[in-house]
Amino acid sequence: MTATIILWGHALAALLFGALALASWRQDAAPLRRVSAVPHAALATALALTALWALAVAGIEPDDVSTQIARAARSLAWLHVIVLLARARGGAGRSMTALALLAALVLLGDMVLAVLGGSEPGRALAVTRALLAAVGAAGACLLLSHVAGQRGRDTGALRLLTLGLALIWGGDLIAAAATVLQPAMLGEVIALRGPVMVAVALLLAAAGADRGVSGPALSRPLAMRLIVLSAVIAYAGFIVLLASGAAVLAGVHARAAQTAVVFGATAALLAFVSTPWLRAWMRVKVAKHLFGHRYDYRSEWQRFTATLGVPGEGADPLGTRIVKALADITDSPAGLLLTCAGEGLAEAAAWRWPGEPKERGAEAAFARHLAQTGRILSLDELRGDAGAPEWQVVPHWLAGDPDAWAVVPLPHGERLTGAIILSRPPVDRALDWEDFDLLRIAGRQAASYLAEDRAHAALAEARRFDEFNRRFAFLIHDIKNVASQLTLVARNAERHADNPAFRADMVATLRDSAGRMTTLLARLGQHDGARPETARPVDLAELALRLATVRRAQHPVEIIDQGRAFALAQPQRLEQALGHLLQNAAEASAPGAPVTLLVGGGDDGRPRIAVRDTGCGMSAAFVRDQLFRPFASSKPAGFGIGAYEARQLVQAMGGTLEVDSREGAGSCFTILLPAAPADTGSLENAA
Repeated sequence: MTATIILWGHALAALLFGALALASWRQDAAPLRRVSAVPHAALATALALTALWALAVAGIEPDDVSTQIARAARSLAWLHVIVLLARARGGAGRSMTALALLAALVLLGDMVLAVLGGSEPGRALAVTRALLAAVGAAGACLLLSHVAGQRGRDTGALRLLTLGLALIWGGDLIAAAATVLQPAMLGEVIALRGPVMVAVALLLAAAGADRGVSGPALSRPLAMRLIVLSAVIAYAGFIVLLASGAAVLAGVHARAAQTAVVFGATAALLAFVSTPWLRAWMRVKVAKHLFGHRYDYRSEWQRFTATLGVPGEGADPLGTRIVKALADITDSPAGLLLTCAGEGLAEAAAWRWPGEPKERGAEAAFARHLAQTGRILSLDELRGDAGAPEWQVVPHWLAGDPDAWAVVPLPHGERLTGAIILSRPPVDRALDWEDFDLLRIAGRQAASYLAEDRAHAALAEARRFDEFNRRFAFLIHDIKNVASQLTLVARNAERHADNPAFRADMVATLRDSAGRMTTLLARLGQHDGARPETARPVDLAELALRLATVRRAQHPVEIIDQGRAFALAQPQRLEQALGHLLQNAAEASAPGAPVTLLVGGGDDGRPRIAVRDTGCGMSAAFVRDQLFRPFASSKPAGFGIGAYEARQLVQAMGGTLEVDSREGAGSCFTILLPAAPADTGSLENAA
């Protein structure tokens, strides 16, 4: 098996290096010419000698004289390329020249000993040749490290070439060590070197496709595939070498040892590949070492717009898609969208962000800072400078979350639409200028999507109001018909009031008209907000008792009096708002389940009156996104105006309407109002 791997591995490497040599000779655009002025003939010669050496290993023998001479000639050719590269980069000083000369002399000595020793050298001569080869390879690697450390234009082609030559000379060092220390393992080492040389050829092919000049460009997906292919080849070779070594050491249990090695290595590979950290780590390393920019902007923008523009009913809401689109740019595993709510920020959508959303928001100072500066906040940098002004406005829950990594504002025009909080990526790193530029542009694009969505919602709401107005016109026409009918009855009553038959018809007509008017009024609701009403002290307990008395014929209503409470409110508007809430509670409750009115003072001293039911309840998403939007109703035949109008009426009186609801457990709407003057209760008692 080892001989087969040596044959096919080195034969494939010879084919690839031969193709690279031919391409470099025919074109005046060899890979190194993209980073230096190295003649393409020198590179083509080195590639050709490498192909010749690999072919000799595959077709003759690794220890044959011709193979050893080809190996030394290959190393000398690559040493010449490195010297030319150092000169082109302006760093070929005396020390580097002396080092290159010493390495060349050692390699020439190895070549001479190979000729003198013949095909069957003794043990001492073989060890001497191995030591010379090791010294030459070590000197070449040292020279390569000097070149890689020089200042200059560091491109992907140079990095790939440096890595490839390090693998070539590293293989020579390992083979020399095996010859001196463990001759029995030399065959496995040579077998492993074949797949490694194939990987080196692929790396040099990638270097030739570097996009520094015109010609075929090395895309990031192609670079990832080449690296994965090289890793697979190297891994397979390593497993073969390890299994062969286990077979030698295990003796009669060779088969069991090889099975254990293959099984264990496969399990380790699967466990390693299944981690999300690996993909993120590879992306970071490929961008850092093979490309001049971190991001492939074309593919990133295509993915960003595709995520935002996902059609269909099964797609995530727009807010979730926006968070995911920005998080994918930095490989963040989670994100949170905050949108403007009044002067501050409130959570609007989350993508994989853990925890409950009750206390996730931001005060007005944080929103103003993002709106004024438009800066992307790197939270790790701010944590390192706790005295910075920016850190003082960061919300406490965000500052205390170690996974919170960056805050991206979403400006639209001159206004702030919201902000997105990104979670820390699997491979932790600091934000750099490319991150800031790309996230800033993506944030503006996301803000435009949010603004467009709000504009569409406002337009749809206006259209529904227009539809409601048209419906209102139809109802007015029906009311006019009823009024005309009643006017006619009143006019005829003056002449036929004594006629029993007319009286019977009149009663039937009045009953029908009253029923129609009741139906119309139920459909219309009360819209008397145009008439001003003066705020005055209102006894909430008395109001609750009156409403309960009126409503008990329709549905059971209970009162829990938690203390007398006087609120400063507009009585008609307050009664209208409570009427909407009681109607909704009655419709949501079972026929025999009572609705409860709670009256008393809140923890902050503000009077409150609450309407509680044990009905079907509402989801948190419905309460957040639809409950207080007009025409959004959970009832099939509902207009969705009751809760909307109730909150408008309460806010007009300076109060607030709070809701607490859970699906299957019912809902509780609490009205908090300004307190009446302190002497109101005594005046009421005196009266």
